[in-house]
Amino acid sequence: MEILKKLKKDRRNLIKAIQIVQKNKGYVSDDSIRNIANYFEIPIVEVEGVLSFYAQFKRTAPGKYQLTVCDGTACHVRNSQDIIDIITDELKIKDGETTKDNKFTLETVSCIGACGLAPVITVNKKVYGKMTPKKIKKVLKEYKGEVK
Repeated sequence: MEILKKLKKDRRNLIKAIQIVQKNKGYVSDDSIRNIANYFEIPIVEVEGVLSFYAQFKRTAPGKYQLTVCDGTACHVRNSQDIIDIITDELKIKDGETTKDNKFTLETVSCIGACGLAPVITVNKKVYGKMTPKKIKKVLKEYKGEVK
Protein backbone atom coordinates (compact mmCIF):
# COMPACT_ATOMS: atom_id res chain seq x y z
CA MET A 1 0.00 0.00 0.00
CA GLU A 2 1.37 3.33 -1.03
CA ILE A 3 0.14 5.18 2.07
CA LEU A 4 2.04 2.81 4.37
CA LYS A 5 5.45 3.24 2.74
CA LYS A 6 6.38 5.94 5.26
CA LEU A 7 6.10 3.38 8.07
CA LYS A 8 8.91 1.09 9.04
CA LYS A 9 7.94 -2.57 8.52
CA ASP A 10 7.83 -3.26 12.23
CA ARG A 11 4.88 -4.91 14.04
CA ARG A 12 4.93 -2.07 16.54
CA ASN A 13 3.58 0.12 13.72
CA LEU A 14 0.53 -2.07 13.08
CA ILE A 15 -1.94 0.15 14.95
CA LYS A 16 -0.50 3.25 13.30
CA ALA A 17 -0.92 1.60 9.88
CA ILE A 18 -4.56 0.77 10.58
CA GLN A 19 -5.14 4.34 11.77
CA ILE A 20 -3.61 5.71 8.57
CA VAL A 21 -5.81 3.49 6.40
CA GLN A 22 -8.94 4.43 8.32
CA LYS A 23 -8.13 8.13 8.19
CA ASN A 24 -7.56 7.84 4.44
CA LYS A 25 -10.60 5.70 3.56
CA GLY A 26 -12.96 6.30 6.48
CA TYR A 27 -12.89 2.60 7.39
CA VAL A 28 -10.75 -0.53 7.06
CA SER A 29 -11.87 -2.80 4.22
CA ASP A 30 -11.08 -6.48 3.70
CA ASP A 31 -8.64 -5.49 0.96
CA SER A 32 -6.93 -3.08 3.35
CA ILE A 33 -6.56 -5.83 5.94
CA ARG A 34 -4.87 -8.08 3.37
CA ASN A 35 -2.61 -5.25 2.22
CA ILE A 36 -1.59 -4.37 5.77
CA ALA A 37 -0.87 -8.01 6.57
CA ASN A 38 1.22 -8.33 3.41
CA TYR A 39 3.08 -5.10 4.12
CA PHE A 40 4.10 -6.24 7.61
CA GLU A 41 4.44 -9.88 6.53
CA ILE A 42 2.10 -11.05 9.28
CA PRO A 43 -1.02 -13.24 9.25
CA ILE A 44 -4.32 -11.57 8.34
CA VAL A 45 -5.77 -12.83 11.60
CA GLU A 46 -3.29 -10.67 13.51
CA VAL A 47 -4.56 -7.52 11.78
CA GLU A 48 -8.16 -8.59 12.33
CA GLY A 49 -7.40 -9.20 16.01
CA VAL A 50 -6.24 -5.62 16.44
CA LEU A 51 -9.25 -4.31 14.52
CA SER A 52 -11.72 -6.23 16.65
CA PHE A 53 -10.04 -5.26 19.92
CA TYR A 54 -10.16 -1.48 19.44
CA ALA A 55 -13.58 0.16 19.11
CA GLN A 56 -12.08 3.11 17.22
CA PHE A 57 -11.71 1.06 14.04
CA LYS A 58 -14.60 0.85 11.60
CA ARG A 59 -15.07 -2.16 9.31
CA THR A 60 -17.84 -0.72 7.15
CA ALA A 61 -17.86 2.37 4.97
CA PRO A 62 -19.45 5.33 6.73
CA GLY A 63 -22.33 7.26 5.25
CA LYS A 64 -21.84 10.59 3.52
CA TYR A 65 -23.02 12.32 6.69
CA GLN A 66 -21.63 11.02 9.96
CA LEU A 67 -23.97 11.93 12.81
CA THR A 68 -22.31 11.79 16.20
CA VAL A 69 -24.55 12.22 19.22
CA CYS A 70 -23.10 12.93 22.63
CA ASP A 71 -24.66 10.93 25.45
CA GLY A 72 -22.22 12.00 28.15
CA THR A 73 -23.46 13.19 31.52
CA ALA A 74 -24.18 16.82 30.57
CA CYS A 75 -25.96 15.82 27.36
CA HIS A 76 -27.75 12.87 28.92
CA VAL A 77 -29.33 14.94 31.69
CA ARG A 78 -30.46 17.37 28.99
CA ASN A 79 -32.30 14.61 27.15
CA SER A 80 -29.82 13.47 24.50
CA GLN A 81 -31.70 10.17 24.44
CA ASP A 82 -34.66 12.01 22.91
CA ILE A 83 -32.34 13.24 20.14
CA ILE A 84 -31.02 9.71 19.57
CA ASP A 85 -34.59 8.35 19.44
CA ILE A 86 -35.65 10.93 16.85
CA ILE A 87 -32.63 10.20 14.65
CA THR A 88 -33.29 6.46 14.97
CA ASP A 89 -36.97 6.91 14.05
CA GLU A 90 -36.36 9.38 11.20
CA LEU A 91 -33.48 7.51 9.56
CA LYS A 92 -34.46 3.94 10.52
CA ILE A 93 -30.97 3.16 11.84
CA LYS A 94 -29.52 2.36 15.24
CA ASP A 95 -26.22 3.32 16.81
CA GLY A 96 -23.35 2.15 14.60
CA GLU A 97 -25.53 1.66 11.53
CA THR A 98 -25.63 3.35 8.13
CA THR A 99 -28.77 4.05 6.11
CA LYS A 100 -29.40 1.81 3.12
CA ASP A 101 -28.67 4.70 0.75
CA ASN A 102 -25.28 5.23 2.49
CA LYS A 103 -26.22 8.80 3.29
CA PHE A 104 -26.16 8.74 7.12
CA THR A 105 -24.20 6.89 9.78
CA LEU A 106 -25.18 7.21 13.45
CA GLU A 107 -22.68 6.99 16.28
CA THR A 108 -23.30 7.66 19.96
CA VAL A 109 -20.27 8.75 21.99
CA SER A 110 -19.56 9.41 25.66
CA CYS A 111 -18.36 12.98 25.14
CA ILE A 112 -17.86 15.43 22.30
CA GLY A 113 -16.25 18.00 24.58
CA ALA A 114 -18.84 20.73 24.23
CA CYS A 115 -20.73 20.28 27.49
CA GLY A 116 -21.79 23.92 27.64
CA LEU A 117 -23.81 23.32 24.46
CA ALA A 118 -25.54 20.15 25.70
CA PRO A 119 -27.16 18.27 24.19
CA VAL A 120 -24.76 18.24 21.27
CA ILE A 121 -24.46 16.45 17.93
CA THR A 122 -21.99 16.76 15.11
CA VAL A 123 -22.55 16.18 11.42
CA ASN A 124 -19.20 15.50 9.75
CA LYS A 125 -17.60 17.29 12.72
CA LYS A 126 -19.79 20.41 12.38
CA VAL A 127 -21.15 21.07 15.88
CA TYR A 128 -24.84 21.62 16.59
CA GLY A 129 -25.56 22.55 20.19
CA LYS A 130 -28.54 22.93 22.49
CA MET A 131 -30.44 20.39 20.43
CA THR A 132 -34.16 19.94 20.86
CA PRO A 133 -36.53 17.57 19.08
CA LYS A 134 -37.56 20.42 16.79
CA LYS A 135 -33.93 21.39 16.01
CA ILE A 136 -32.78 17.84 15.25
CA LYS A 137 -35.69 17.34 12.86
CA LYS A 138 -34.70 20.55 11.08
CA VAL A 139 -31.03 19.48 10.84
CA LEU A 140 -32.00 16.07 9.45
CA LYS A 141 -34.34 17.68 6.94
CA GLU A 142 -31.55 19.98 5.75
CA TYR A 143 -29.09 17.12 5.26
CA LYS A 144 -31.67 14.94 3.56
CA GLY A 145 -32.00 17.77 1.04
CA GLU A 146 -28.20 17.89 0.50
CA VAL A 147 -26.89 20.85 2.44
CA LYS A 148 -24.23 22.69 0.47
